[in-house]
Amino acid sequence: MDLGLSGRVALVTGAAGGIGAAICRTLAAEGCDVALLDRAADARMDAAAAAVEGAGRRALRLEADVAEFQAAGRAVSATLSALGRLDILVCAAGITRDAISWKMGEAQWDEVIAVNLKGCFNFARAATPPLRERGWGRMVMIASINGMRGKAGQANYAASKAGLIGLTKTLARELGRSGVTANAVAPGLVSTAMTRALPPEALQAALAETVAGRAADPQDVADAVAFLCSERAGHVTGDVLRVDGGQYI
Repeated sequence: MDLGLSGRVALVTGAAGGIGAAICRTLAAEGCDVALLDRAADARMDAAAAAVEGAGRRALRLEADVAEFQAAGRAVSATLSALGRLDILVCAAGITRDAISWKMGEAQWDEVIAVNLKGCFNFARAATPPLRERGWGRMVMIASINGMRGKAGQANYAASKAGLIGLTKTLARELGRSGVTANAVAPGLVSTAMTRALPPEALQAALAETVAGRAADPQDVADAVAFLCSERAGHVTGDVLRVDGGQYI
């Protein structure tokens, strides 16, 4: 199936992470040039960029903290300057700082909200003018089923992802008549370095909830993102696509 993405330019935050890197690879395979942004331009970023270039597409490495308000504008400007346009924004940067709510410190709360929610607002705000000017655009936010149902020990994370869903729906309402869609993908348990660091009992509990009987691979999430970025999803906006193997149900 041709997704109609050849020649598009995507900016992906959290590009060095397991999900972010898979999104970069998949969009490149569909014909996109990719601006890869993460907090540290380390070996993981190099590998993700190399995969984009291996698909015959241009890769722009960007280093920034998504929680910094001004960083988003600089990243969008750099993308436009180096790659000539911007069509797609995917916000995949995210962190956890887990603790039961009555033991959670202020710093744990603030850091997660700043990265997971404010970071997405920063980049959506910065990306909106060039997308509106083109009259075509896609925004995809990586949320979580825990933002839809809550999760013990993740008051900060669940709140940030619930807020992200509200932000996404608002963006869809604001940008729809400009030809820009905004959607969220809500994964369940995904096999990444972040989830592999969880206590074994937490992993087993999450797997027991998943009717598919396995954790998602980052590619499962990336394929859903690519669809929402495509011409095929032009009439899909304000939606939350769960990629969770039935964990939520």
